[in-house]
Amino acid sequence: MEKFLKKAGWTSVITSVIFGIIGLIMIYNPETTMKFISTILGIFFIVIGIVKVINYFITRSNSTLFTNDIAWGLIAIIIGLVTMVYSSTIENIFRIMIGVWIIYSGFTRFTLSFRIKSVNSKIWPLVLSLAILMIIGGLYVTFYPGALIVTLGVIILIYAIMDLVESFIFMKNMKDIL
Repeated sequence: MEKFLKKAGWTSVITSVIFGIIGLIMIYNPETTMKFISTILGIFFIVIGIVKVINYFITRSNSTLFTNDIAWGLIAIIIGLVTMVYSSTIENIFRIMIGVWIIYSGFTRFTLSFRIKSVNSKIWPLVLSLAILMIIGGLYVTFYPGALIVTLGVIILIYAIMDLVESFIFMKNMKDIL
């Protein structure tokens, strides 16, 4: 059992290091990361499209008159190509949509803080502060091109560090656990 747990601990350490490296890459090179993700996503759509088109020709004699495999396949191929060619545009649209949503959430909490104040609650300054931070965060995401990837990279890096520390603590205290 101890051998198994030790092996699992080292697997967790290796996984944490890999996640840490991915997080650092995302932080220090968000544009390349986004292009890589768009390329992978584009290839995924193209492969699905090709499979659908091939499936149409293979099952054409067996299927009903109204199969849409060829249409869905061609649409998937086009989506894949657009995703690969216009990766920065798609990232910008996605980033702006998320930023606007965060700003909207901040404004709703902003107005909520004044409603909370009107009922003489003492937590309204905290709600107001959090709302202002949300609005600032939403503006940051909306106007900073690498914000989403960098933020995700920071989250992954923090996770990797926490998991690495936890793995070493677990492995150090394994004998006490067993």
